[in-house]
Amino acid sequence: MKDRKGESKFSRDVVRNLAAESASKPVQKATLSPVAHQIASQYARNSNSPVMVSGTMRILEFLIIVLTGIAVFLIYVGPTSTAILSYSVGILATAVVGVLILELTDSYQLSVMRNPFAKFGRLLLAWSSTFALMALAAFFMKISEAYSRVWLVGWYVSGLVLFVVFRVIMSRLIRRWARNGKMERRAVIVGGGKPAEDLIRSIEQQPYNDIRICGVFDDRDAKRSPPIVAGYPKLGNISELIEFARIAHIDMLIVSLPITAEERVLALLKKLWVLPVDIRLSAHNNHLQFRPRAYSYIGSIAMIDLFDKPINDWDSVAKRAFDIFFSLFGIIVFSPVMLATALAIRLESKGSVIFKQQRHGFNNEIIEVWKFRSMYTEMCDPTARNAVVKNDPRVTRVGRIIRKTSLDELPQFFNSLMGTLSLVGPRPHAISAHTHNLLYNEVVDGYFARHRVKPGVTGWAQINGWRGEIDTEDKIKMRTEFDLYYIENWSLWFDLKILFLTPVRLLNTDNAY
Repeated sequence: MKDRKGESKFSRDVVRNLAAESASKPVQKATLSPVAHQIASQYARNSNSPVMVSGTMRILEFLIIVLTGIAVFLIYVGPTSTAILSYSVGILATAVVGVLILELTDSYQLSVMRNPFAKFGRLLLAWSSTFALMALAAFFMKISEAYSRVWLVGWYVSGLVLFVVFRVIMSRLIRRWARNGKMERRAVIVGGGKPAEDLIRSIEQQPYNDIRICGVFDDRDAKRSPPIVAGYPKLGNISELIEFARIAHIDMLIVSLPITAEERVLALLKKLWVLPVDIRLSAHNNHLQFRPRAYSYIGSIAMIDLFDKPINDWDSVAKRAFDIFFSLFGIIVFSPVMLATALAIRLESKGSVIFKQQRHGFNNEIIEVWKFRSMYTEMCDPTARNAVVKNDPRVTRVGRIIRKTSLDELPQFFNSLMGTLSLVGPRPHAISAHTHNLLYNEVVDGYFARHRVKPGVTGWAQINGWRGEIDTEDKIKMRTEFDLYYIENWSLWFDLKILFLTPVRLLNTDNAY
């Protein structure tokens, strides 16, 4: 059974239960070999997602249809025509139908986009069908006389020319991006030996393959798992894979193990689920057969989806647009409050108005978060090694007020606007934050799964009362639990709900010092 994000709910629950059983086990950071580090560095840049490229093509081709229709209308019919409304409706309807027909004929598949002339007949049929359907609809609705036949033919011809030119340009760009690694899905094979070799060979044989295999990782020694698999080096064990994926921008982990090796698969997932990547179990060498809908595919190779990267592709675009809009709105609305707060801080004590602190961001990257300074300059603690407690002498009088009301967090609107934070997400903690002399990731095994998405100015945990001082292990465990719930159930509506509930819930200041 799969939930909204496409993950296997059974697998996710089992992994989280295993994580809870070993919640107090310290996490050891692995060290990559020089070869693994060099390869990871080669993939440090983001690549263009094929999903994003095909989605962008849909938008641009919609605009091509609309703009050519408008241009021919202005040239032949004229902008002063009284039929401008009916023409506008016809143009928009044709553009929508055109993109839908191209979608239904698989014209946005990578193979078609890379080589449009090989499928030119299909593209021509889709284009012609669009105009034929719209002409037929106008005939049956008895409105065909409202449209100029010259305009329709001119639109069909000019639009087709632009459409073909655009497809040719995009095909060259896509092939170039594929060659230089700017458009690909980067994959790591988990597990070695003959199964991994067969899987790699099969992936490489897929036509128009957008998968780039970056290496192989396996916990087994060289006797059971050779150092070279189908020409790819074994770069380390599973703990080293996590560090590798923190440096390289990996899109997918493909587990090359039989489904029957349940304990080993779950042991691997327990370590790997903290990464912001798609995790697939190869069904290539498995004899168990499921219904086709149970699989996703790389070419013709069946994969079982275990975990999906959260807030990916167009979801990330929507969330970024959400952040930009509401960050600008927040900066404008709260600018008088921010100016008054900055003035009060400056008048009370010397030093910078803004306090900058390093915290863990997306995929454990170190980011710099801004706050209004609430402590005396000489007593500030950028590492957060010593957490603020009730009646803390380091906090100024103005600092107590702005911490109680969370006004000290307002500069993070600028963090969100610049993209280091999101408006809504798991709250970022300082890199040295701890409780009872244990770092948070030592208290909660799986803590770094919070970093599969960009951290936020506010979050689900905060509006449910889990804010302020973390003086017990239960508090960081509960925060992590709420953060994971948010990641697994994310939607723009959920973000909007959290954003608008934040001012109301912040009235409870019991834990804010």
